[in-house]
Amino acid sequence: MLRTSRRNLIIALGLLTVAIPIALFANHSWGGYHWARTSNPFTVQLGDNVSSTWDPILATTSSDWSKSTVLNTTIVAGQSGTRRKCSATSGRVEVCNNTYGNNGWLGVAQIWISGPHITQGTVRLNDTYFNTSTYNSSAWRNLVSCQEVGHTFGLDHQDENFNNANLGTCMDYTSDPSTNQHPNQGDYDELLCIYDPASAGKTLSTTTHSCTGTGHLDSTNTVGQATKTPNAMTDLDLENSGQWGRLVRESRDHGQSVYELDFGSGNKVFTFVTWTLEERGRRAHAASQLQ
Repeated sequence: MLRTSRRNLIIALGLLTVAIPIALFANHSWGGYHWARTSNPFTVQLGDNVSSTWDPILATTSSDWSKSTVLNTTIVAGQSGTRRKCSATSGRVEVCNNTYGNNGWLGVAQIWISGPHITQGTVRLNDTYFNTSTYNSSAWRNLVSCQEVGHTFGLDHQDENFNNANLGTCMDYTSDPSTNQHPNQGDYDELLCIYDPASAGKTLSTTTHSCTGTGHLDSTNTVGQATKTPNAMTDLDLENSGQWGRLVRESRDHGQSVYELDFGSGNKVFTFVTWTLEERGRRAHAASQLQ
């Protein structure tokens, strides 16, 4: 009897060990926010405000995300004004690089929201860190560029556990970007779950990800169109954390954060932040001191 109970306990623990990783990888839509469009596939313009060093990285990011069956991207001339300010343009995403300073962040993505719809977005890539030996590699550049642009489509992270094995997607936070430079099938499935009416109610699953479709077409377009927003939401300076509003979520390992700036009546700006490894350590230490 004792031997049988022990054997059953071992089997149960083994099943638990197998089950835990599966539970980590759920859908990664961010709040259901999406670009309004009247047909699929639709095209998101990526404004090129980056230097020649970043041009091939942006080209890879654009090519990777365009493998989706519901969404294409195209690189167009930037309209952000200066790279440092990286002003948004209605109906598209502006991508910028600059030496933004020793502020702790590698990359920042911002999306402007009206109701459930994304109306515009920006991506900033911080050369203060990418010019250092730690981050000056195509692997780090691809990871951060791919991830921040992914946020502007309404995607969240597939995984925020810093210490587990890479999932093979740029939407996975990691200290080793070598195998996390591009989207994986889970990301393309999530775009179907968000945007594809034919996937509505269906569960799409891979070994790292699962989502149930909620996609629909809209009666209007925000992608490629100018959308009226409150005056307070225009010409914002959103370079640093003091301008991002309230912290609404931070990963367990303190490497990723999301901020919300709420203008009322469903008008918001969300900021997705990828912190440097060093800043992650500093934030983790500061959090431990509060416990």
